[in-house]
Amino acid sequence: MSSVFGTAIGTRMLSFRTAAIIASILIVLGAVISGAGVSATLQDLGQVNTLAGAFMTALSAAISLFLMTKAGLPVSSTQAIVGALIGWSWFVHVDIQWEIVGQIVISWFTSPLLAILIAFILTLIVKGFLKIHPVPMLYRDAYTRLGLVLAGAFCAYALGANNIGNVMAPFVRVISLPTLDFGLFELSSAQQLFFIGGLAIVVGIFTYSQKVNKTIGQNVFQMSPIEAFIVIMSQGIVLLLFSSVALRQFLISNKLPAFPLVPISSIGAIVGGLIGVSLSKKGQGLKVKMLLRIMSAWLVTPIIAATTCFLALFFMQNVFGQEVF
Repeated sequence: MSSVFGTAIGTRMLSFRTAAIIASILIVLGAVISGAGVSATLQDLGQVNTLAGAFMTALSAAISLFLMTKAGLPVSSTQAIVGALIGWSWFVHVDIQWEIVGQIVISWFTSPLLAILIAFILTLIVKGFLKIHPVPMLYRDAYTRLGLVLAGAFCAYALGANNIGNVMAPFVRVISLPTLDFGLFELSSAQQLFFIGGLAIVVGIFTYSQKVNKTIGQNVFQMSPIEAFIVIMSQGIVLLLFSSVALRQFLISNKLPAFPLVPISSIGAIVGGLIGVSLSKKGQGLKVKMLLRIMSAWLVTPIIAATTCFLALFFMQNVFGQEVF
């Protein structure tokens, strides 16, 4: 939730509870409705085919995220699950799909750069508009708060679509549930798993996200509420570019370059947004030391997850006698 509403909370335009409720609802909807595309990519990366293997892979990613979150460092579940899937492939001697790994790792660099560009452009557009059409101070806070809610809702939906695979992709091949028919709509087996994963994310929002919210909202870059809106919007746009199956098909059908459906680092996107806003002010107010600390955590997280997964699978197979492949 720090990557969705951390900036809004940091500028005190929204309370933690309000932001958490909005984020929870939209993340679950994004996961269930639009989570299949990115999840399929992760299934191809790590072709986990036993429940014990899936459980230990997901647990290893969760442990690495827990350690970083307790340290107040905003890392991405993408980095954790990719590391864990590589650890699984390493342990069971399955060829690592380096082409997919390459696409994902490249996205960890391109998504922040895109966010920097989008945030920089949005800053110029918004500030230019406000200069030509100034909003009275009496209404500015109300409009900004509404903008933050709408931008956060959009971003939360995109986050659910892009990141649910990080939570549930290892289980999609090994758990088969009967389709639920509600008349107006149906939930496939994968969508039911995405719904459960979305609920797990909601629990994390209400229990462990407040410390990371402070890191994103206050410790990287002090910003105004309008700048917070720009950062959230830039992140949401970037998440959508790498998540939407419909958008990808539209671009391909019109012979335009399309983005791969890969899980990107939402934290990387929001840090890119923060840098973009800062660059529009010639870098004023950007806390480089904290930024470098966050980026170092991005490198450490996959290594921790891969190592933890390898050791956990060894333990599961040799102590409990469970098949992990």
